[in-house]
Amino acid sequence: MQIIDVTAEHLDLFCLCLEDWSDEAKEAGDRRRAWYEIMKQRGLGAKLALDEDGRAGGMIQYAPIEQSVVAGRDLYFIYCIWVHGYKKGRGNFQKRGMGTALLEAAEQDARENGAKGMAAWGVALPFWMKASWFRKHGYRKADRDGMALLVWKPFTEDATPPQWLKQGPPPESVPGKVTVTAYTHGWCMAQNLIMERARRAAAEFGDEVEFREVDTLENRIDLLACSQTDAVFVDGKQIRQGPPPSYDKIRKTIAGRVKRLGG
Repeated sequence: MQIIDVTAEHLDLFCLCLEDWSDEAKEAGDRRRAWYEIMKQRGLGAKLALDEDGRAGGMIQYAPIEQSVVAGRDLYFIYCIWVHGYKKGRGNFQKRGMGTALLEAAEQDARENGAKGMAAWGVALPFWMKASWFRKHGYRKADRDGMALLVWKPFTEDATPPQWLKQGPPPESVPGKVTVTAYTHGWCMAQNLIMERARRAAAEFGDEVEFREVDTLENRIDLLACSQTDAVFVDGKQIRQGPPPSYDKIRKTIAGRVKRLGG
């Protein structure tokens, strides 16, 4: 196994989260590539795990926490770590130690860059980004928001724990219209997919629907105010984020609001 930095050779694959075989991944558009280009100037670390045949099977992305979607200082934050586990596409690379190797490489990079610790998010349930997996690697809970845990590993005694941003009020609606508000940061392919589907669905209803996009990557004030990095709201009610709802389901939600508006 080899851990490498993402370069131009693997950038397309990285931006598709190793799912270059997936039409859904391509449907998410190029927002993740734009996020990568911006974040590279802000200290983003991005690495791939290659197997003995040189095939990419895992990835990790992390950045100074001051540039992330949580609150903290002098730490690095892991946006995600992912080892491809589907039989389709490039195949299942899990249970080979790729995740551990990627995490250790990211931690070493953070230490060399002067970080006082590493933070990550995880979920309490046993699926993607499991908090229990991080605990096995020396991380402990710093904060919690429902099923989402914020975990961290201090490197120094004077490191301070990170915190979730406190969620603000839902977005306001435009009087006389169905209002679809999309908060978008760009880091997550799945969230980009939801945003793009919502944009297309909203456009079908013409002037009856107001689509508003809030760029929380470029406008950190908006991020701090609403604590929503990637979310879609229809008239102030958030659409379920995971797994990504289909285009038809999003359209049906908007159509129901439009019918009620005219009703």
